[in-house]
Parts: sequence; structure tokens; C-alpha cells
Amino acid sequence: MSRASGRRRHLLLLLQVISLLMLLPLPSAAGLNMCSRGRATSCRECLLIHPDCGWCAQEEFGRTGSISSRCDFRESLIKRGCNDQFIESPQSRFQIQRNRPLSSKGSGSSQSDVIQLMPQEIALNLRPDHQVTFRIQVRQVDDYPVDLYYLMDLSLSMKDDLDNIRVLGTTLSREMAKLTSNFRLGFGTFVDKPTSPFSYTGPKYQENPCVGYKLFPQCVPSFGFRHLLSLTEKSDKFNAEVQKQMVSRNRDAPEGGFDAILQAVVCKEKIGWRKEASHLLVFTTDDVPHIALDGKLGGLVQPNDGQCHLDELNEYGYSTQMDYPSLALLGEKLTENNINLIFAVTQSHYILYKNLTSLIPGTTVEILDKDSNNIIQLIVNAYSSIRSKVELTVREKPSDLALSLTAICQDGVPRPGARKCEGLKIGDTVSFDVSVEARSCPVGVSRDRFTIKPVGFKDSLGVTVGYICNCDCARAMQANSSRCSGNGTHECGVCKCDPGYLGARCECQDAEGSDVFQMSCREAKEKPVCSGRGECSCSQCICQESEFGRIYGTFCECDDFSCARHKGILCSGHGECHCGECKCHAGWVGDNCNCSTEMDTCLSDDGQICSGRGNCACGRCSCTEPGAFGDTCERCPTCPDACGTKRECIECRLFKSGRLDNQTCQRLCKDEILTVDALKTVDQDAVLCLYKTENDCVMRFTYSEHDSGKSVLTALKEPECARGADPVTVLMAVVGSILAVGIALLAIWKLIVTVHDRREFARFQNERSRARYEMATNPLYRHPITVHSVELLPTMHNKAYNGIVD
Repeated sequence: MSRASGRRRHLLLLLQVISLLMLLPLPSAAGLNMCSRGRATSCRECLLIHPDCGWCAQEEFGRTGSISSRCDFRESLIKRGCNDQFIESPQSRFQIQRNRPLSSKGSGSSQSDVIQLMPQEIALNLRPDHQVTFRIQVRQVDDYPVDLYYLMDLSLSMKDDLDNIRVLGTTLSREMAKLTSNFRLGFGTFVDKPTSPFSYTGPKYQENPCVGYKLFPQCVPSFGFRHLLSLTEKSDKFNAEVQKQMVSRNRDAPEGGFDAILQAVVCKEKIGWRKEASHLLVFTTDDVPHIALDGKLGGLVQPNDGQCHLDELNEYGYSTQMDYPSLALLGEKLTENNINLIFAVTQSHYILYKNLTSLIPGTTVEILDKDSNNIIQLIVNAYSSIRSKVELTVREKPSDLALSLTAICQDGVPRPGARKCEGLKIGDTVSFDVSVEARSCPVGVSRDRFTIKPVGFKDSLGVTVGYICNCDCARAMQANSSRCSGNGTHECGVCKCDPGYLGARCECQDAEGSDVFQMSCREAKEKPVCSGRGECSCSQCICQESEFGRIYGTFCECDDFSCARHKGILCSGHGECHCGECKCHAGWVGDNCNCSTEMDTCLSDDGQICSGRGNCACGRCSCTEPGAFGDTCERCPTCPDACGTKRECIECRLFKSGRLDNQTCQRLCKDEILTVDALKTVDQDAVLCLYKTENDCVMRFTYSEHDSGKSVLTALKEPECARGADPVTVLMAVVGSILAVGIALLAIWKLIVTVHDRREFARFQNERSRARYEMATNPLYRHPITVHSVELLPTMHNKAYNGIVD
């Protein structure tokens, strides 16, 4: 194994250890002891520190001559001698006060018996910072009564829509009968505020705002909101009212629909909303709405009060006196009256109204055709969408409470922070876990109340909250108690001194607590009273108790826990802490007593201190030889004597030879020895060693130290020894050598002779060729007659002949 791979393994091991430490629980509250550190002087203060803190009201509690913290964890108080019956540690709790079971069907003789939410009433008693969780269930029952109020924009652009809904009542009642057996329908209209700049207010437009408009020359004067038909089961009345209506004309593009929505919501008696029914308000328009502050354009500065203002003619009488309502006011009133608002708007304004649904609880939006042809299907789809979801709202939550919801829908998976379940069928039951926590104790308030209800439901859960901020022992307080020297009130085991008196028993007068008298409680002028760890009572320091140990001294200047530590252990566990200084046990020295004076742990197996390769300090070896390591510096592959040391182990372990006897060999030679036929130095860090044996053989082995701290010797099975020469082989080698030398000499002689002969023959040939040249060029050797021959070409001969003839 290479050192690099070993380092990687060590790193992985370290990461695993760190991960395990991270998974371990943090120090408990008891370890931190935030209770006693809070320095509470009364039971009420103790309850506010932490939900797990308790107060000991027992009369005699703690050590004599010290200030015992009565505020602590229950287990600590019991260990310190407080009887359990005197411990004040109330816990938060809740009690279900009304829990009627959920209904399965909405139809019946008495609609007040239909229950869609349980429980209906619950009481909480909360201790600050202590959370209480309870569960509520909601169910959409089958065949639940429905009240639907149709609110229509009668501005001029909606004329074709008005023509198409003249028989809406009959058709809608027939379709809704498939969903509920108890359906009622109402009708109202709106245009805009009949004042400038929202409507035409000139004299010629008083009776007919469409004067001069060629396409529609006749229309009715504009109005804010007009309630025309209270909720009824007779659809023919709805049709009759629709057929009577005529459109109007306003001046700007936005409409005054929000005025109409608010009046239709809050005028419950005139509209006829039933308490035991599902309420639907269908709002149809083809333009954007006016919102709060738009009324200032017409001089309307009075904010909308959210009240019903229908006059004797069922028209909105404050249309020209108050501003348009805000989105927050609309949402509040819709939730308060359990009304689901359906925006039926044209495609061009769908995005705007879709954004409004996120601001107004319980609203949905559907796309309306330009002529309202799809209004029936739109209403049915919107109603089905409303019935397929459950969303909780919280009303009138006190500011001192923290509340969180967790939805548990049909899949059973908790969704923290969610307050809505969707995709439900009629009859499905969903649950919500509600966690409530009191942040503090409200001043002057003993009880609060808030409501949780599903949007659009009549059902609600009333939650009454009480605050646990006082202890039961406070009821038995005694003024001018003899336990307090008659100078204070005894409450929950302690004295609250009257003005002018001090001390645990109010036994000292205030003058004694002045700076002059408190100087006797200061170690020096600039030091705090009782070193900041006690109280000066009657010119003497009474030290506090501490969860870490004992505080003592004339000025509470000493303790037994503020000494130096080693690895988190006080005085390394080898000494005692006295007034900030470690008093070490025998055999240990140092500021934190972590240095041992013993040297036995530094002795190596061969009896040397740190194997002769280092120094012993505080019972541990500090290796000085380069490359040496180990508890006693016994490992050193690169040291000059490494091979010599390991040679003795090879000899005694493998061959039972050498200077070491068997006992010494077993004691010193503990390395693992591997035997192989041939050495292969795969490990680059391995040291190759060899030595000559008594038989003049060579023994080879390698020595390596693994990162795990394990030493490994890899040696040949047998030493490598040289063999003696064979006589025959020697004779043959000598004879062969002589023959080889003779043949080589003959070859050299032959080569020399051949070269010489060839050189002489070349000289002879040269002489001969020279003699032939002289005979050819000398005139004495030429013939006296020279013969010349001429040969004519055949064609030339013929031509010459023919010419002669001619």
C-alpha cells in the first residue's frame, strides 16, 4: 500500500468521524444550564428563561453560606436536594372543549347539524417559548346547499352579454341541480360612481348618457350598485329581472365593480345569504376595476367603511360619498361572511384578475366569452374548483403568538407551512397540524382568542389562549414575613425586601449596602463586588453556586473549575484545580499536568530510550533521526542501521541463525516476514537490503513501513549462492579457445596472402595493357596500303542511273 493511498484512507476515516460527531446531539440544555445563568430572582423570571426551567420554592435549599440558584432544570434541582413537590415547572397544554363529529351529507331537515370541521372549540395554556400542536380535520360534505349571487357589469360594452343571459336562471338552476338539491339564485348590477370623472354628469346626460352615441342612442343613467333580486329558488324571477335591464354608459374604462362586490357581501339580510349554505358571488365584467384611492380623482377622500349602505331602493347610497374599497378590505369581508368570489372576465383581463386571486382569499378566475355564451359552464367549473380544495385562514391572531400550519392532504404527506389541500373529491377528509407558541407574556392580558376557519365555510375553530406566566407558589406570599425579618415579602421560598433593607433575609439596612460598606466586599478598589460572582450581604461576600463547580474565597475570587485543561479535561485528569492553578499529582508536571515524568513509556524493545533515535519528553518520544517514527522511534526504513537491524530478524526467524537467541528474537522481531522466490520492488518506498552469509552466499530482502504502522519484510526463500566450475566444461573451454585462436590466425594469414597476390596480379595486368598501346600507336607497325570503301543508298543509285539514261 502506497503512502498516498494510506493518506486518502486516513482522510476518509477523519471525515467519517466528523460526520458522526455532527450527528451527535448538541450539548443539552442541562449542560449549558441556561436556567441558572439567567440569574432569575423570582419564580416568574425563571419561567420566562426557558420552557424546561423550574423554580425550587423549598424554604431551606442549597449550601449554607452560598447563593443557590433556585432556577434550574428539574433533574438538577432534585439532585441538589429540592423536593419534587416544591418545584414549579408548569408545561403548556391544550384541552378540546367541543368536538362534534364530521357530517357525511349536507342535505337534511336541520342544516345547523352539518359539521365540516372538527374540533370546534379548543383551549390552550401556553408557557412562553413552549410550542403546542393540535390537529384539525376538514371535510367537504355531499349535497351542501348553495347560494349564488350573479353580479353583472351593465356598462355599454356588456350589451351583447345581457342579451345572452335572459334565460340564464332556468339553465343555471338545471345544471346546479346536478350538484346540489338546494340551490338559490340572486341578481345585481353595477356600472360606476355617478360622478365626474367616472361618469357623464353634464345636463344633457342626466337622463340618457348615450345621447349622441349612434350605435346605442338610448341607455339608462349610470349607477354604482343596484340590488335587483334577493336569493330565491324561483329561477323565473331571475329571468324576469334580467329581461327588464338596460345597459348604461360610463366615462372611463375601469368599472366600479368593487363597490358592488362589497355591498353584495356585507348586506347579508337584503341579499338573503343563508348561514347554512355555500356562498358563491359571480362577478362578470369585461374591463379592469377601480380600487382604493381612485375615488380621490372625483374628490372622494373618505375611505370605504366596509358597511352596508343600500337605500330603500336597494341602491348603493354612498357611491358618491366614499372611496372604492381596498383589496384588503374585500378579502376581510369575503372571509368574514364565508363567500367565494368568482371572477368571470374576458381573455384580455384574465392575467390582472388572476393576480388578484393571490391577494384575496377564496377567489377564483375564469375566462368569459365576449358575449357570455359560456357562463353556465364557467359557473359549474368554478364551483367544482372551489369544492375541490380546502384552504385555512386565521383571524384575529394576537401578536404575542407564533402560529404555523402543516397540511396533510389525501396522500398523507405532511407539508410544513402549507395551509391548502387541492384535488379533493366530495367527501374527502384532510387534516392540518396547528402549532402555537407564545413569544412572551403580554402585559395586562391574561387570555386571548383567535379563529381558524376554512375559506368559504361557515364552520370555524375557536381557540382560547391563556398564558402561564406566574407560579402557583406566588398565591401563598406573605407580606412582612418573619422569614424576612419582618422587612419584606416571602414568596416562593425567597424574600423580596422592602425599600431600605437588603440581604437574603432582609436583615441589613440599606445604609450598610452603600459603597463605603461594600468596600469590604472588594478585593481591590477597581475590582467588582465579590469578584462579580456573589452578593455583598452585611459587608460579607456570599458566593453564588455554579453548575461548573464550587466558588469560594473571601471575595469569591477562587473556584475549582477555571484551571488549564488538556483535551477538554481539567488539569488533564492528573491534578486538582485550586483557585485557578493546577496542583499536579505525583509523576506529572506542567501547567495543565499533562506532562509525565516517567520514562518507561519511552523504552524500546531493545532497551534503549526512543531506540537511540530521539528524546523522551513528558513520557513520549520525540524522534530526532530523519525518517524515524513510532511510539519509541523504532521504525526507520531510511536510517543507516535499518538493514543491519532487520538482518538479525531475518537470520533468527527464517534460518534459526545469527547472534539472537530464540527468546530475544521473539521479543525484538515482531515484523511480518514474507518469503518469495524472486524480489519485485513494486513499492517505491521499500528499502532493498542484502548481506553475505557464512557460506559466502548473498541474502536479499526488502523493508517497508506501511501507513497503518505495520512493518513488512519481504525476503528470498533461500540465499543466492555461487556454484563451482565443471572440469570438462573448463577443458572444453580451453581447447575451444585454442582452436578459435588458431583458426583466427590462419584466417588472418590467408587474408594477407590474398591481398598481396591480388596486388601483384593488378600490377602485371597494367604492364601488359601498356605494351599493347605502344604497338597500336607506333607508325613502324602500320600497313603501307589503306583501303577505303564507299556504299551508295539504293534510291540514290536508281536516280543516278535514270538520269544517265535520260
